[in-house]
Amino acid sequence: MSDATTRTDTAGAPRRGALAGKTAIVTGASSGIGRASARLFAREGAKVVVAARRLPELETLVAGIEAEGGTAVAVAGDVRDEAFAEALVRIAVERFGGLDVAFNNAGTLGPMGPTPTVSRADWTNALDVNLTGAFLGAKHQVPAMLERGGGSLIFTSSFVGHTAGMPGVAAYAAAKAGMIGLTKALAVEFGPRGVRVNAVLPGGTDTPMAREMIDTEEGWAFVEGLHALKRTSTPDEIAGSVLFLASAASGFTTGSALLADGGVSVNRT
Repeated sequence: MSDATTRTDTAGAPRRGALAGKTAIVTGASSGIGRASARLFAREGAKVVVAARRLPELETLVAGIEAEGGTAVAVAGDVRDEAFAEALVRIAVERFGGLDVAFNNAGTLGPMGPTPTVSRADWTNALDVNLTGAFLGAKHQVPAMLERGGGSLIFTSSFVGHTAGMPGVAAYAAAKAGMIGLTKALAVEFGPRGVRVNAVLPGGTDTPMAREMIDTEEGWAFVEGLHALKRTSTPDEIAGSVLFLASAASGFTTGSALLADGGVSVNRT
């Protein structure tokens, strides 16, 4: 089915969308970039399985998507649990007929502070959520995409640990950098069979997680100044980059670490 297939809104008027006829999974969908991406995917015609730990937030998201004429189902769980990854794919197949797009976005900041003070347990948890959770998702998503003849697999990485180093976030940086290696390996392994694999690397984005990390106006102003655009992003702006990777518009893009970082990686002013 074409990426530009016509769909119908709540008033019965035909619309066209970049993901019409597609089914997508979005993890970490209860807030921030995941939530914005799930809403955008649905507006662009996808049927969306939204996943996170917090069911009430997911149910609110689904209600909003349905109010706009979209289709979504909420599934609560922990991305560290392989059974959860299996369940998300099973629901996508059983409810919507298959899987075309997966945005493995769930993540955590992990321990913050001097590296010698980081406990083994906190280090392991950060890698389990950010990196192993992405691997488990892909492990079960790729076979379902192969059944459809291909698909688009997307991870949320970061410029932290890739184009820039920052103190006090060793576990986060290591996990996000590892995700880029995972992206490249999967892109080569499954590209011949039609599965594209990419990572999006947001810059500073106004999300609950970012506000947890930077909890003063002075700190936020400093972060804004690090970017070439001299501002941070909204979740909706990052969702636009994710949509590009999910859609046929990026049909020849795979194995990439797509910087959507407002120029923080290149700025020196």
